[in-house]
Amino acid sequence: MHPIRLISFGYLHLPTGPDGSPVPPAADRIEDVRDRLRDPASARDILDLNGLNPLVQNVVLATPGARELLANLADLPAGPRRIAIGCAGGKHRASALTELLARALRDRGRQADVEHLHVHLPHILKAADTSTGASA
Repeated sequence: MHPIRLISFGYLHLPTGPDGSPVPPAADRIEDVRDRLRDPASARDILDLNGLNPLVQNVVLATPGARELLANLADLPAGPRRIAIGCAGGKHRASALTELLARALRDRGRQADVEHLHVHLPHILKAADTSTGASA
């Protein structure tokens, strides 16, 4: 079975295409969690942390819909070789979900390689993501 490449990213850090919309990383499947999962960054105790931190992962995992999303992605057939998960800034939701998905896939005997494109960039507050609570 082929390895799965998991990529976390932030839509607010992506280059834009000719039409002005962000261009996500190349992937067989792209999960945009900006509207699906509320932004955990409003919790002040994790604002300066990122999704590589177990505390952030626990907060994201406790978000309604997160467990179901992870279960669906972990149970995908052998098809996708690259899965990209994006949130607003790539610092909290996307990176935490990517780490959690990698762990779930490895627990199932799959090889998962992880790349975080924007996890170390500064926290962004942007009105464009108000439906989920602001940023990363």
